[in-house]
Amino acid sequence: MSTPRDGRRERLVALLVLGIGAVLLLSSPTWFGSGRTEVGTGQLVLAVALLGSGALLLRRSRAG
Repeated sequence: MSTPRDGRRERLVALLVLGIGAVLLLSSPTWFGSGRTEVGTGQLVLAVALLGSGALLLRRSRAG
């Protein structure tokens, strides 16, 4: 049994994921500046993944 889609909730989740990705992206230079390049690289990878996921979720919420 499928539940009806709630576009407003999907949009809010997408914006939350985009926000977390943006914060990670903007704060990653701190790790590079302190010499912890592996942490900075991991944070950049996670930020890009979250931004991509958030963009897809946002597109999906508007299409439905």
